[in-house]
Amino acid sequence: MSAAAVPYSFFDRDGLSRLVRAGLLTGVIDGLFSSILSIVFYGSTVSRLFQEVASVLIGDEAFNGGTPTVVLGVLMHFGVAFGWSAVFLFLVMRSARIRRLLAASYGVVKVAALYGPFVWIVMSLAVIPLLTRSPTTIGTRWWVQLIGHFPVVGIPIVASIGRGFPRAEG
Repeated sequence: MSAAAVPYSFFDRDGLSRLVRAGLLTGVIDGLFSSILSIVFYGSTVSRLFQEVASVLIGDEAFNGGTPTVVLGVLMHFGVAFGWSAVFLFLVMRSARIRRLLAASYGVVKVAALYGPFVWIVMSLAVIPLLTRSPTTIGTRWWVQLIGHFPVVGIPIVASIGRGFPRAEG
């Protein structure tokens, strides 16, 4: 086996456990962060927040859909958390360089400081505009999300998946 690969897969107990932990933890922490922002700082509601998430797929009808579109938004939110967790697990399994960085002092923090904001940049500048066919507005809320994605997305994903991974050789 090459130095870049590890003897784990998504479907062994360790890989699956890391993925489930990262997806659930990220979904909950990021959901709480977004909910608090919506209520306290933006004067909105949690229902409206998750209807906004659902609107990425189904458009403005989401805002009139009641509980079903709130549930769709929550499911989409957790789907995205699991998706980005799976991407990171794949990267860690395939990159000796990332595993070495994770094993270094403050490695989880360093990687999370890059990965969390990277997730927001890709989602806000590529994925969401592609699905909604509307450009991203970069304002105060965008910057709050960019900074917030370090502790509420980067840390849970990177810590759940990267901690205790076998250190890369070479």
